[in-house]
Amino acid sequence: MATAEQLKSLIRSHFSEDSERFYTIALQVAAHEAKQDHGALAHDIREILDKARKVMGPKILKFPQDLRGLVLSEEPNIYKSAFVAPKNILDRIDRIIHEHRQQHKLKNYGLSPRRKILLIGPPGTGKTMTARLLAHELSLSLNTVQVDKLMTKFMGETSAKLRQVFDSIQESPGVYFFDEFDAIGSERSLENDVGEIRRVLNAFLQFIEQDTSDSLIVAATNNSKLLDRALFRRFDDVIYYNYPEEQYQKKLIKYTLASFWPTKFLWEAILSESNGLSHADITQACKNAIKETILADKKQISLGLLKQMLQEKRNLPPSQESPLNE
Repeated sequence: MATAEQLKSLIRSHFSEDSERFYTIALQVAAHEAKQDHGALAHDIREILDKARKVMGPKILKFPQDLRGLVLSEEPNIYKSAFVAPKNILDRIDRIIHEHRQQHKLKNYGLSPRRKILLIGPPGTGKTMTARLLAHELSLSLNTVQVDKLMTKFMGETSAKLRQVFDSIQESPGVYFFDEFDAIGSERSLENDVGEIRRVLNAFLQFIEQDTSDSLIVAATNNSKLLDRALFRRFDDVIYYNYPEEQYQKKLIKYTLASFWPTKFLWEAILSESNGLSHADITQACKNAIKETILADKKQISLGLLKQMLQEKRNLPPSQESPLNE
């Protein structure tokens, strides 16, 4: 059965109305029972928690004062129907979701679901959206670790902050998203590397290898060539993204324009402008065209307006492209 300390913590969290703490401790009880070879009981506890989680939905986590601003928590609302990607990527994402939903079956055989995922691809190709989708489908909060702040604002104490982040990963189940991950995971042999970065990378390698939590760790980078080779074997899965091919450009445009779809649509003219743009650029161009249409009191997008908005995205200098639009 659960340890005495776990039972007391469950009671305290219940009467303090700390539902997230109660959920976390209950998961720990399930894990404890699984280690005691009480697989059926562990499965029943997890099933009860999963059903309750789906009804209640994810809860935005409150982090300790010294991590606020460094880890941002949100409740994502991204549906699979809104995610346009090649079938091989969708299949990989579905597999991660399925393994997590059925993790009790795997744990009965001493196996774990894919929990540590590395996403690689250019800005705007869907990496951030993948993290949001995983959080939504698994009814978990999305907790984005601000890697740039970790490596600048806290330079000199980065490893200590990183340990606090991994403590939260252990204690508060969720999807933890490390964006612009190459800031941490850069190759240790790079000539411009400094001792602090090497120490941070070594600390991250140690923390992620030791992590046995119920959280999902997702890291994203625009440039895999900068990553240290030792990182790749620490991840359970690596997914590569690229700019959308023509068929996916069409799906994006159709989905985003929706009820503003014009009576006549000349794909050749539009695809000549959307070709080579990222998912985020195409989506934003369509939204910009919709806003102009609404403000002009019209019901349908004009092809000329859509072409103009796509051209504006194409003419953006590289420095203005933002991965935050993924």
